[in-house]
Amino acid sequence: MRRPTLEAVAARAGVSRATVSRVVNGAANVKPHLRTAVMRAVEELGYIPNSAARSLVTRRTDSIALVVSEPPSRVFSDDPFFSAVIRAVSQELEAADRQVILMLASSAAGHARVERYVAGGHVDGVILLSMHGAEPLPASLSRSRVPMVSHGRPVASLPVPYCDCDNRGGARAAVEHLISRGRRRIATISGPPDMTAAQDRLGGYREVMAAAGRRPIVATGDFTRESGATAMRRLLADEPEIDAVFAASDLMAVGALGTLRAAGRRVPDDVAVAGFDDIALAGFSEPPLTTVRQPVTEVAACIVRTLLSTDPPSAPVILPTELIVREST
Repeated sequence: MRRPTLEAVAARAGVSRATVSRVVNGAANVKPHLRTAVMRAVEELGYIPNSAARSLVTRRTDSIALVVSEPPSRVFSDDPFFSAVIRAVSQELEAADRQVILMLASSAAGHARVERYVAGGHVDGVILLSMHGAEPLPASLSRSRVPMVSHGRPVASLPVPYCDCDNRGGARAAVEHLISRGRRRIATISGPPDMTAAQDRLGGYREVMAAAGRRPIVATGDFTRESGATAMRRLLADEPEIDAVFAASDLMAVGALGTLRAAGRRVPDDVAVAGFDDIALAGFSEPPLTTVRQPVTEVAACIVRTLLSTDPPSAPVILPTELIVREST
């Protein structure tokens, strides 16, 4: 069977070909009764718009690039943060009748591939996720003049709109909670120094420790379970008297729990542990983990709204976090 054409839909609906084109391309200047007639004809004939031709007319692809500056081994690891963000962004875009294109850019070749794809007009917008340090991608993509929003505060000084959670405030709440539990020597396992989420969480820890007149004790990880275990071993060797640890991610906190268990330290009796993220594993760790819940779904919704808005880029949006107290503290 031949594929129904635009002309066939026009004949069935009793309207012009131009009217059908305006309806299927989402134009607003169509009378309601004509739109209803066209949509009825589309359904009856099983007409499917030619996406390539429609893109030429509307200059829209209905596709959004989600660009992640991490290697596949990190994105598709045991860290549920990435899958949670990808799922949330996909759901929000689907509700807006858009599709997401996942692009990984952790190398120079990856950066070049993303730049070519975006500059080629294949997407209507870009969402940046997990940017590191002096990342060249935001600057190069901005030259394509494609709308762009960052998931989290960008490191660079480029005026890229962004939505984020209150990383600094969440860290402050966790450390203040540890102090309220009577802990005296509170260490932190921070994330990668070239990522703003890690910088802000470390900043929140330092602020509370300074206000309490405590000496900061810092070990650095990379948000993975393995780095949390390694950092905890280093802390126990260098600072054996610590009685609490704030880890800047739940996976690092879970790694720290394993190290403490192997060292014969009881949690929370000997060492209290708090994390950040509130991943599903946090509620099932041994013991269940006190953590800071970040609003993954709400941040994704904010990003999609900002990206698809016809208004000028808004001021950054920082959404609140929530301290979830469990048995580890």
